[in-house]
Amino acid sequence: MRHSISGAASGTVLAVCVSEKKGTAKKDVGSAEFRREHGVVGDAHAGPWHRQVSLLSFERVEEFRARGASVGDGAFGENLLVEGIDFKALPVGTTLQCGAVLLEITQIGKKCHSECEIFHQVGDCIMPREGAFARVLEGGTIKKGDAIHVR
Repeated sequence: MRHSISGAASGTVLAVCVSEKKGTAKKDVGSAEFRREHGVVGDAHAGPWHRQVSLLSFERVEEFRARGASVGDGAFGENLLVEGIDFKALPVGTTLQCGAVLLEITQIGKKCHSECEIFHQVGDCIMPREGAFARVLEGGTIKKGDAIHVR
């Protein structure tokens, strides 16, 4: 079931990140192709499952950095770092539009795999509480600077 939010929020994509291997930090590549029912082309987490794309709010990362964490874009494993949208507040089923790309939120948060590198650095990791996951309903390209809208 898809949800829309009245007074829909919008944000700006600040980083588009991929990693070739699972368990490693993602790197900002500036833009990427998002394939329907697959995810981000070239990303290790892409495939036919419910967590094809990971999203994180820039504001939450900044709060984490203010506590002393030296983390770059993609360090939490996020594919999209977005300013202006609080993903953890969105219900599962919410759709997001970014150009031609249509994403559907499928999960909020996840268990941190054996206390990741960030956890060891700072004693905490925000992805279990703040991260959102989505599947790609319609494909296209997303690049840094694109507007993304909650539908």
